Amino acid sequence: MTTILFVCTANRYRSPIAEACFQRELKNHPLDKDFKVASAGTWTETGLPAMPGAIKDAVRLGLDISQHRSQPITDILLHTTDMVIVMEQGQKEALQMEFPTQRQKIYLLSEVTTGIPYDIPDPMREDIKDDVAQEIMQLIQSGFNKIIGLSS
Repeated sequence: MTTILFVCTANRYRSPIAEACFQRELKNHPLDKDFKVASAGTWTETGLPAMPGAIKDAVRLGLDISQHRSQPITDILLHTTDMVIVMEQGQKEALQMEFPTQRQKIYLLSEVTTGIPYDIPDPMREDIKDDVAQEIMQLIQSGFNKIIGLSS
């Protein structure tokens, strides 16, 4: 079974939405039973719910993340994952430095889906005018086959 892990800072907005989007796309894929999808945070506590704004934005996209609970990225989690997809270049660099033997499986969402590296901004940290949830969904939908191909 191939495991894909989406990572953001708190695991309370971007990565849960990415996880839910990817799981929805998998349901229409013939290999859906061969994949496990999860999410984690680089700087979070275990068991925190998704942010209210994330839950609202997910519902608007037809997703339900109301039962999501945060988890921090750990050595064990990273070693049992086939592909790690982060939201920011700084997260990619930090994970690659902390886990150098795992660096080849850590990707930036924008880069893996479009070929153009850029950060997906954190709505919890910044006053974001863009629709981050919509952008994550579009990136996953358009880059789904690339992610499947790289993870296998």
